Amino acid sequence: MEAEIISVGTELLLGQIANTNAQYLGERLAELGIDLHRVTTVGDNAERLRSALEGAWERADLIILTGGLGPTEDDLTKETVAEFLGLELVLDEAALEHIRCFFARTGRTMPPANAKQALIPVGGEVLPNQYGTAPGVWVEKDGRIVVILPGPPFELKPMFENTVADKLRRRLAGERKVIKSRVLKLYGIGESHAEELVRDLIASQTNPTLAPYAKETEIQFRLTAKAASEEEAEAMLARLEEKVRERLGRYIFARDAETMQEVVGKLLSVRGESLAVAESCTGGLVADWITNVPGSSAYFLGGVVAYSNALKEKLLGVPASILQEEGPVSSAVAEAMARGVRALAGADYGAAVTGLAGPDGGTPEKPVGLVFVAAANGQKTVSERYEWRGSRLVIKRRAAQATLNLVRKLILGLQD
Repeated sequence: MEAEIISVGTELLLGQIANTNAQYLGERLAELGIDLHRVTTVGDNAERLRSALEGAWERADLIILTGGLGPTEDDLTKETVAEFLGLELVLDEAALEHIRCFFARTGRTMPPANAKQALIPVGGEVLPNQYGTAPGVWVEKDGRIVVILPGPPFELKPMFENTVADKLRRRLAGERKVIKSRVLKLYGIGESHAEELVRDLIASQTNPTLAPYAKETEIQFRLTAKAASEEEAEAMLARLEEKVRERLGRYIFARDAETMQEVVGKLLSVRGESLAVAESCTGGLVADWITNVPGSSAYFLGGVVAYSNALKEKLLGVPASILQEEGPVSSAVAEAMARGVRALAGADYGAAVTGLAGPDGGTPEKPVGLVFVAAANGQKTVSERYEWRGSRLVIKRRAAQATLNLVRKLILGLQD
């Protein structure tokens, strides 16, 4: 079964809301073994929606539409689908009663305009809406399935889980293929270099597949397999992952949803060790990320945001001579900050970051985006230099990730 999604709503095109419905449906369709080939977004315009339907009708077995089921004049999804399929819209009394009861539960009378939400294409099946007034619709014609879902995610997701997913499973009984994906997260290597190291695996791929993606703070490789069972798909992914790790293992820090701060937290936890951080340009972001992980109090002792030179001296013991000679944005200062916060907190590891997040303050010698990170334990202190481009927030997030990665490397003994 091949699927397409048509997302309806001018607010999506204007960027006023993110299209999280398409992301959710893509994940769920993959779990059901249904290939999603295209996502189209159109505004609240009947002509353009019909054009999108015409294209999807030529290509897909399953067409899912989201949004445009409200009571206002610009909510045209059902009307356009019915007209496209040549089906009359008829009033569904059960759906109308549900809408009336929905309003009655809140002590309101149903406005007349909401009656249009109970209009259903002839032959269509009503999909109950637990959390809103607009029912969904399941329509079959000429061997194709058209599913119309409401736009609000808190209405769409329960409707899909409770009704649509089961109907699709039954339809695919005996033919269903499982699609499973795995994500490997890398740090310390660029996308093009990483791809070069596995180019032969990408060039020869059929099933499973391998694809690189450059994210803001990391590189990701997505591995995807299609098989008759979850066990078979997982085995295929494991074999491919082993090959990827043979080439890129030193750069892989996590898998799937795991974050750098979770990885560092686990490493510290299993060793019974602790960490403290000193931050300048990130303004507490590293500590924020660390403490977003449940249980971080077991290994995170605390952090110091030392923005000024005076605080770097007073709280962290950074020598004034280093600040004057090297400048606050330097490897020497980052290393002194890491040692200082480790001593201040009595931690096993100290980490530090200092840099120029911009957009102002740079010089030819030390441009905006220049960042130094450092990590220290009782035996050694290490530091790294980075130079990034991007907004202030992008540079701060990249600096936070680099700081945590250096701690990870020091714990594991992965320094170059």
